[in-house]
Amino acid sequence: MTAQEAFNQLDPKKWAETSVVEKLHLLEEVQSNLKKYADDLGASDQKMKNTLMGEDIYTHAESVFATAVALAGNVSACIHLYESIAKGEMPRPLHITKVDDDTYDVHVFPMDAKDKVLNGTQSGHLRVKGTPKQVNPLEKPAGVTAILGAGNYSSSVEMVKALFYDNKAAIHKPHHLNQETDMIWEKIFQPVIDFGALRFVSADQGKELTTIEGLTAIYFTGGTGTAKAIMSNTRTPMVAECGGNNPCIIVPGDRLWTKKEMEHQANQIATVAKLNGGAVCGRPQTLVTSRHWEQRNEFLNALRKAISEDTPAAGAYYPGTDKAEEGFKKAYPNAEILKPENGRFKHADFMLITDCEEDSYATQNEAFCQIMNEVPLDVPANAKDFLPRATAFCNDKLLGSLGCMLLIDEDTKKAHQNELDTAVTHLKYGGIAVNTIPVIVFLSPYLTWGGNEQGKEMVSGSGNFGNLLGFENIEKSIVYDKFVSPGHMLRTNQKAFDHLAKNMASYSMDPTWTNLAKMAGTAVIDGLRKKDF
Repeated sequence: MTAQEAFNQLDPKKWAETSVVEKLHLLEEVQSNLKKYADDLGASDQKMKNTLMGEDIYTHAESVFATAVALAGNVSACIHLYESIAKGEMPRPLHITKVDDDTYDVHVFPMDAKDKVLNGTQSGHLRVKGTPKQVNPLEKPAGVTAILGAGNYSSSVEMVKALFYDNKAAIHKPHHLNQETDMIWEKIFQPVIDFGALRFVSADQGKELTTIEGLTAIYFTGGTGTAKAIMSNTRTPMVAECGGNNPCIIVPGDRLWTKKEMEHQANQIATVAKLNGGAVCGRPQTLVTSRHWEQRNEFLNALRKAISEDTPAAGAYYPGTDKAEEGFKKAYPNAEILKPENGRFKHADFMLITDCEEDSYATQNEAFCQIMNEVPLDVPANAKDFLPRATAFCNDKLLGSLGCMLLIDEDTKKAHQNELDTAVTHLKYGGIAVNTIPVIVFLSPYLTWGGNEQGKEMVSGSGNFGNLLGFENIEKSIVYDKFVSPGHMLRTNQKAFDHLAKNMASYSMDPTWTNLAKMAGTAVIDGLRKKDF
């Protein structure tokens, strides 16, 4: 089917006028189909990645997690949204706090009892300009959104956003890597297709799709160059997410980190840095430290051990990885090449570059693979001096504005809450994760995911995805967690991680107390497991 044929077959007016009860029924059908086809999604994703590398690194469980969880979570949240609308009101935020004369923090997550059990000590907020105002999705006008799917994950939460957050009919085009998986998604969304609100087209229809007359919006996930090319050839507004060089700010403590804390944070960073072979838009790439932090070398050594020994190998499958690695190796011929699992996989090497300059190849290029670099700032090792300096460095020197991770121990946080709040306010990033990983921002339907580049040349994108509760004028999303939380993602045992991935997928597709209890119980048992790789 061509893009134009797909556009001609849609009935956006009918979709926009469809009742909340009918849309709720369609959501439930999609959710049911997702449970039916989840294993097929995982098998397709696993085959694609392992075939590209020529070695079996990705497991079925993690591929089910990668394909199903984000979209399933959005569908479940939409069901909650539409059930509330059916009762006559939009779901309300948990709390609204005034930050200054024209800025508010809207506490949106966790929303219900199951969310609170699942997310533990996490707290999610929207930073909103002006008096917070919600818009009911059913009050939004009819239209058609073109969606160009990402290559680094075989899923498209943007379909849910277009259809159920924005009240638009949609056309979805997959990345060429995910054409096989997209055929499965077509089966999952068949009820919406039959209704006349959604069409799928082949991967070669990108140019045709984005230049159709009459589109309302374009949703794009991919490279900055491609996004700019699309924007130069169309007048249709575009929401784009294009990645960037994301920081992890390591705040020097008022006290020494304990050995347990050091290992915990190193494993958390190694885990997120290896996700999907490093092909994750929100993964931290640049570690921002103080050159004068007395535990700096201890931290870097703990990170080396976490990457090499304490977390399993991950496969770098994404096209272009070899060119990225070549560029960084040329710029840093003495970079450390760490070899997880004693180097038994060809595509799992991890490059670590320490002591980088503020203005350097490492800070002005996105790796999008298993490369991390450290920039030690020449600033006193205390939160009062370090946080403003780190904020300025991240805003002014690093490429992009997508996600920022910040680690600060509880004692230092308590003593320097004002400095932390100021940093969160001034950091020009679309998603900020304090004591957790930016991926959490992406996974939450209640938050937003996108760059924060008003008035700047586009790098990380324009606009944002997410925002289930329909707030206007969102500047950024913020997630807070405890410095050492049992909810942190630590991939230190492969069997335990596969259990977590499988159980998280099951819960996301069917969020019952039974599935939540199964996930929690298994996690407790798996927490006792030792290294198995």
